[in-house]
Amino acid sequence: MINLIPILQTAIGPAILISGVGLLLLTMTNRLGRVIDRVRTLDAQLPQSSENERRRLVVQLRILWQRARLIRLSILLASASALAAAMLIIVLFFTALGTFDNPWLIGILFVCCMAGLVSALVVFIHDINESLTALKHELSDAGMGEL
Repeated sequence: MINLIPILQTAIGPAILISGVGLLLLTMTNRLGRVIDRVRTLDAQLPQSSENERRRLVVQLRILWQRARLIRLSILLASASALAAAMLIIVLFFTALGTFDNPWLIGILFVCCMAGLVSALVVFIHDINESLTALKHELSDAGMGEL
């Protein structure tokens, strides 16, 4: 009989990583939902807005569109990271069973997992900077002047 405890211990690290990435995905999808809601609100204001107001709304909508694209990319990268971690668990399980042994594949999956996570976080930080740009435009349009 095969002792499953060492196999499960080996798979714990990637499993915890999947859990952490899942929480990041929850945050990212919530941000995407808020951006989409804001776009719908501003888009509904366009028909009855003055020309000056329309220009302001269009600037905001362009920033929100860019942010939505960034968040989507971040979600895709984080999902790829979780997928690589899940595949890593499968490969580790078969390696521990002795039916498969390819250290290069394990290394590649781990690097893909980490690269996807790092990339997702970099893009997510870029989205946060874009949200501050949008806020700056809103405040300057509200008469706060140049910040």
